[in-house]
Formats: sequence, C-alpha cells, structure tokens
Amino acid sequence: MSLSPPPAPAIPAAQMGATAQRAFMVRVYAHLLMAIAAFVGLEWFLFSSGIAESFLGLVQQTNWLLILGGFMVASWMAQRATASQSRGVQYAGLFGLVAAYSLIFTPMLAIAATSAPDGTITLAAGITLLGFVALSGIAITTAVDFSFMRSLLMWGGFAALGLIALGVFGVLNLGAWFSVAMIALAGGAVLYDTQKIYHHLPANREVGAAASLFGSIAMIFFYVLRLLSRR
Repeated sequence: MSLSPPPAPAIPAAQMGATAQRAFMVRVYAHLLMAIAAFVGLEWFLFSSGIAESFLGLVQQTNWLLILGGFMVASWMAQRATASQSRGVQYAGLFGLVAAYSLIFTPMLAIAATSAPDGTITLAAGITLLGFVALSGIAITTAVDFSFMRSLLMWGGFAALGLIALGVFGVLNLGAWFSVAMIALAGGAVLYDTQKIYHHLPANREVGAAASLFGSIAMIFFYVLRLLSRR
C-alpha cells in the first residue's frame, strides 16, 4: 500500500514576488471590506427591525463587562476557525465573528446614538479608520520587526480578561484608562498582524488575515466609541 506524500509547505506570498504579494494583499483587504460591509448591514437590520432595542433592554439587566468578555472570547474563537486549512471553515469563522460583533456592538451603538453628543459614532469611526490606515502603513513600510509583540499581545489579552473579571465582581472600576489601554492593545495587534500578513502569511490565507484585521479594527472602534461616549 502506498502512502500519499505530505502536502507541500505553504509559501508566503512575499516570497512569490512583488506581483503575487500585491495580489494577496488586495484579496485580504477585499475580504476585510466585505466583512465591514456585512457588519454595517447587520447593524442596520438589528436597528431597523427593532431587535436592537429589545437586545439593549436585555443587556441593561446584566453587567456590561460581560459584553466585553464576550467580545474577546468571540474574537479568540473566530481566530481559531480562520486558522483552519478548510476554506469553508475560514469563511464560517470570519462571518461568525462579524455576527458576534454585530450583537456585541448593539448596546454600545444604541447608547451612543441616544445619549452621546451628535456625531459621536461618525467621529469614532473616523478615528478608527485613520488609526488603522496609519498603523497599517507603518507596519508595511518600516524596517522594525514587530514579531516581539506576539507575547505582549497574548499576555495583554489574558490580563484584559482578568481585569474584566475583577470589574464584573466589583473589585475594580474599569474607567477611561481601561479603554485607552485596550485601544493601545488593539493598535499593537494591527501592527503585528499587518506585518505578519504582508511578509509571512501564505497566499491562500486571505480569509484568516481579514478576520484578524477585522477583529482589531472592531476592538479599536468599540473602545474609541466607549471613550467618546463617557459623560
């Protein structure tokens, strides 16, 4: 009985030439834009159908810090799914992440729309976009290797979950400083992920790459919006 040879190792797009690298990054950002469009569409549906109002009433009966914990858990689960070799599982992870974030964002968007100054949501989105573009440009053009940030991001995520748990039990008040720290953590993730995608990711992993970037963008937007909505 003959054994089939093991699959050839995936070659990073950066090692396939400049043309292949550019084509890969175009696919990554096309999937990212698709995920953002799906997020906006789901939020429009939730608010126009009245589901958002009902969901807000449900959330107001519990601790909002549980929403933040769910935010991080959903991101972790989607990252695991998009790391799969199966394209179907990768797409399921990406759009599962979009759906989970749509629900998680609903209470924050509803509060910002009704209680924060006019234009707060638009301002938060603009700040997020400018920050993402700037960080992506730095990650792609700089000679600095951001691989050292992997451990910092991992332990920073664990620390954030621990702080959220302390906040849930009333041990710690997570004020504006926590939002600033989470924005910095998400910004670091954009630097690390963008550089990893640009230089090291195989050319068939654009779905997982888009999911990583979408998760970081969503986290920046969430905490910028939370910061701007504080009274």
